[in-house]
Amino acid sequence: MGREIIMQIEIIKSKRKSISVEVKRDLQVVVRAPLRMSDKRINAFIGEKQGWIEKNILIMKKRAEMEAKREKPPKFTEGEIGAVIQRAKADIPQRVQELAALMGADYNRVSIKALKSRWGSCSAKRNLNFNCLLALCPSEVVDYVIIHELCHLKELNHSKKFWAEVSKYCPDYKAQKLWLKLHGNELIDRLEL
Repeated sequence: MGREIIMQIEIIKSKRKSISVEVKRDLQVVVRAPLRMSDKRINAFIGEKQGWIEKNILIMKKRAEMEAKREKPPKFTEGEIGAVIQRAKADIPQRVQELAALMGADYNRVSIKALKSRWGSCSAKRNLNFNCLLALCPSEVVDYVIIHELCHLKELNHSKKFWAEVSKYCPDYKAQKLWLKLHGNELIDRLEL
């Protein structure tokens, strides 16, 4: 007999066109749906995705168990973070400039910060923000994050069109995303924020 998984599901309705489900690291299940979608349709979607949800809850539980067993690296000192920020400020803006020229992308300014929750972002004002910890990542990963954000200057979403644009300049972007998924949290967890 299979293991029964009890789950609480948070439903968030917003101005969006499609419905999606996500299992977060804390095992919370979040369903995002269009404002006008009926509860009946949302529940049907949850039913269709139940196997996927349960599988991903188990994956997240296993990951949490493995992380708990793994010896945690020490937090970065202020001096170490300062050095990482300086290195990132020396390298990333120049690489943004090079890749933007290659892609024909026009941006406003570049900021480098110690970020706990993301690797990069692009604002509506065309400002680009990057996590200083990129300075500790392989150059292919850095290029992927920069290209990702530069592509947001053309497509402010994660549509198929957006990913096609990313793929044009970073054909192996899935490998870089995977690297961040596998190793990124190890770096972020070392931040004392």
